[in-house]
Amino acid sequence: MKVTVGNHILADMYGIKPELLERKDTLIDIIEESVRVGNLTKISSDYYQFEPSGASGVVLLAESHISFHTWPEFGLITIDLFTCGDPGKADVAFEYIREALQPTEIDFVKKKRGEKTPEPMLVPQGQEA
Repeated sequence: MKVTVGNHILADMYGIKPELLERKDTLIDIIEESVRVGNLTKISSDYYQFEPSGASGVVLLAESHISFHTWPEFGLITIDLFTCGDPGKADVAFEYIREALQPTEIDFVKKKRGEKTPEPMLVPQGQEA
């Protein structure tokens, strides 16, 4: 039996109001809330403010990561969201971001990662039969 180790969402969101993409503080609120709403486990995060405007950020998750880069002058944000475990968590987090930013268009790819992974060869300690 083959297993999937995670879901990877890559999205380019267009037509977003520039004021939502200009300052990192706005994106921090949206991304951190997507982690909470998606019931993901935050390990750490880092955000960067470009001048005069634009932001990038990454949240390291126990399940993997969320990262973004903005181009306010184009109304564009690129999102990379990868989670292991419950596949629905990535969807919930992504949907929160989409609703918060209200893009007019989205280029979206969702890929199952590790689809050729066989069943685990080792049994984790403490779980022996």
